[in-house]
Amino acid sequence: MAEAEVRTAVPADAAEIGRIQLSTWRTSYGGILPDEVLERLDPDDTERQWAEAIGEDSSTVLLALEGGWPVGFCAGGKAPGGESADAHGGVPEDADTVGLVSALLVEPRWGRRGHGGRLLWHLAERLRAEGLTRAITWIPEADEASMSFYRGIGWEPDGTVRTLDAGGRPVRELRLTGGLDLRLA
Repeated sequence: MAEAEVRTAVPADAAEIGRIQLSTWRTSYGGILPDEVLERLDPDDTERQWAEAIGEDSSTVLLALEGGWPVGFCAGGKAPGGESADAHGGVPEDADTVGLVSALLVEPRWGRRGHGGRLLWHLAERLRAEGLTRAITWIPEADEASMSFYRGIGWEPDGTVRTLDAGGRPVRELRLTGGLDLRLA
């Protein structure tokens, strides 16, 4: 395998991160999101949103590279207040130490090469350095590849579900949670 690395994203990476997101969603989420929603995704808006996220102090955006080429990214930080609440709005005792993995995508053509694990490991290191002890993420129930990845590292659904409106079509997401003491194989 060519040289792989993970580094902190900089504003100049926003276009590549947007490209990876749109490419991955259009390739992998065709059966999950309606075609018209995927077709309407605007590269300029996506780039602008990632530039803003990269500039925020409250979040970390990491970029995976193989042979110098951007192949995936992840983003996360401390979970906002309501994100860690249970389905009835109850706040867990550890709410102040819960992180949120808001995005983790690797282009399918670069998949199964360890990039997702490296990205999550580096993000977990950052979250632990901030005093966080576990994290959550939301995954479309139909996204079997992501479910398998997270279950493979010991994260499991915690029973909380939400339904998003994707252009008039409901998309059910499960919240997964797990520890931040990850081991790379």
